[in-house]
Amino acid sequence: MALISSRLKTHVYSITIFYLTLCVTACILVNIMNRLTTKQQARVIAALVEGNSVRATVRMTDVAKNTIQKLILDLGAACATYADEHLRNLQSKRIECDEIWSFCYAKAKNVPADKRGQFGYGDVWTWVAMDADSKLICSWLVGTRDAGCAYDFMQDLASRLKNRIQLTTDGYRPYLMAVEDAFGADIDYATLVKLYGQPAEEARRYSPARIISAQAAVITGQPNPKHISTSYIERQNLTVRMGMRRFTRLTNGFSKKIENHVAAIAVHYLHYNYCRIHQSLRVTPAMEAGISDHVWSVDELVALLDQ
Repeated sequence: MALISSRLKTHVYSITIFYLTLCVTACILVNIMNRLTTKQQARVIAALVEGNSVRATVRMTDVAKNTIQKLILDLGAACATYADEHLRNLQSKRIECDEIWSFCYAKAKNVPADKRGQFGYGDVWTWVAMDADSKLICSWLVGTRDAGCAYDFMQDLASRLKNRIQLTTDGYRPYLMAVEDAFGADIDYATLVKLYGQPAEEARRYSPARIISAQAAVITGQPNPKHISTSYIERQNLTVRMGMRRFTRLTNGFSKKIENHVAAIAVHYLHYNYCRIHQSLRVTPAMEAGISDHVWSVDELVALLDQ
């Protein structure tokens, strides 16, 4: 009986190992079969950067929602790394900065009590710096609207520029100290504060207020009064809201997780800089800025995953 029992145990052990090997092999094969081709990845990203929601992209491409979310996260990390490495020593002369509001998980008033005060729940701000000549997005930062993020944003922007620049921001006070800490006196800096009137009562919720006046103030150096403007960066805010469903107002396409939000922004800005031909420039912002020699295809953007 002891001999039979020992042989039986050996037989059962061999069968177990065999089936475990089959299961592992099957999982590997399924993973390979489910992995999107470069062409499929490009179709998904091309849909997303044109303002489609994730669910709409699912219907358009027949790619699962979770697969799309994973692609956004992976490509977003690759895009952020590429931008950090290549948006350096920029020859910009005029920079405009602004912050664009969005929210994640829920609007601030609807965030549960146990999640209030945690970043990624409620208001999320994207700080953006734009070259007024080439329309290149030189730097962006996703965070809160406070002095700490203003400091980090300006430090990052300063590290990417080669020349003395003329900078224009709105009148948000944390900019003043952040710009001084990042640039010192080696900058021509002015603020532009726009005063708005009250919209008509029936249009209060959906229509923008009318600009009554704009007040420019020189802060540092000698900025050219003709170029004290935030018009280009404010127009860029519209591009963001049209090009990313997560930013479109009065929809349910907002980001539910902050990591997805950050990744989608990185994909959007790298696509804008390198792939999208600017209507007035007839080339991409990266080409105009001299950091690219051709218009990138979406396939080239997706190829960053392999680098």
